[in-house]
Amino acid sequence: MIDLDDDRDRLDVARIHGWLASSYWSPGIARDVVERAILGSHCLGAYRDGEQVGFARAITDHATFAWIADVWIDEAARGQGLGRRMVGWFVDHPAFAGIRRIGLVTADAHGVYEALGFHALLRPDRYMERLSPEAAAMLRAAP
Repeated sequence: MIDLDDDRDRLDVARIHGWLASSYWSPGIARDVVERAILGSHCLGAYRDGEQVGFARAITDHATFAWIADVWIDEAARGQGLGRRMVGWFVDHPAFAGIRRIGLVTADAHGVYEALGFHALLRPDRYMERLSPEAAAMLRAAP
């Protein structure tokens, strides 16, 4: 059985850094950046027999918006609905009750999140972003 826990002290930061550094959205991310992201987020770990097998985090003002990021499931734990379960944990958590907009970005798991009520932006023409030069270069180079 895999249990979910938002106790930051249980997080295996070295493992999380390894996962995120190998991801398509933050290749090579520095460990100190991961540590700062964890400190500024509501984090959730997934654990099998005490070993961390998943991670997700949310950034929120607890009133109007939340952003779910860095959802990662270890290879050995994939295909069991764990990513959906972790995002659902945030959606259903009392600290996120009443938030009118929860967003996330994915390149390959739309169906996972659609089952939780997520959909493509209704008004993408209203959204803007400001990228660092490094992030812009990474996105331009991505397939």
